[in-house]
Amino acid sequence: MQHAPTESPRTTAKRFWLVTLAAVALAVLTARLGWWQWDRALQKQALQAERVRAAALPPVSWDDVRKAPQADWQQRRAQWTGHWLPEQSVWLDNRPMHQRSGFVLLTPLRLPDGTLVWVQRGWQAKGAGRHEAPPWPPTVASQVRVTGRLAQQASRAYDLGPAASGPLKQNLDIAASAAVLGQPPLPWVLWQTEDCAPLACDWPAPDDGVAKHHGYAAQWFALSALTLGLYVWFQLILPRRRQRARA
Repeated sequence: MQHAPTESPRTTAKRFWLVTLAAVALAVLTARLGWWQWDRALQKQALQAERVRAAALPPVSWDDVRKAPQADWQQRRAQWTGHWLPEQSVWLDNRPMHQRSGFVLLTPLRLPDGTLVWVQRGWQAKGAGRHEAPPWPPTVASQVRVTGRLAQQASRAYDLGPAASGPLKQNLDIAASAAVLGQPPLPWVLWQTEDCAPLACDWPAPDDGVAKHHGYAAQWFALSALTLGLYVWFQLILPRRRQRARA
């Protein structure tokens, strides 16, 4: 009867250290990825806290933003007066809200000194089977006071193709809109939060994906722990059990 050849001690030791090196490398890599995702979650939590802090500050004037457009005005409250330019309004398509599909209306507001700023005025539900721009809501010609919060851009969605030329668009390019408006607008969008009927402007809080990063971190940490657990079982505990069983 022939017996399977046994490994030499040198070969066994070499295989042991190779497996050990691979297990440690994988455990360290996955743990590092877990900490990276955890750090990303902490960064985004800090951004959320900063937004809450900014929203509690006094409202900013349009003159402050005009003089320092590159300053951090994100989520700052504002109450500006001006006149609508309804002929330049656009609808942004594919904007879900309240568990329904709909559109978001954007209209430029001309401020007292002639500066223009885009205002995200509100959301309207999409009617069944409708794929064209909805009817324009009433827009007064007299001076209005718009209350809202500032953001670096309007509502964003995935671009599905080249920018449309009509009133129905996928996204708003603030810089490119200067060609249509005849002058560059402020590089900020005022998200209206009051007096937007018949539209809805109870905008949901931005989702930074903190829970997603926590979930990814948990998966990477679990994989790191699993790698170490399998290594300890197959390379340390199981061989010793077999050795005692043969003794």
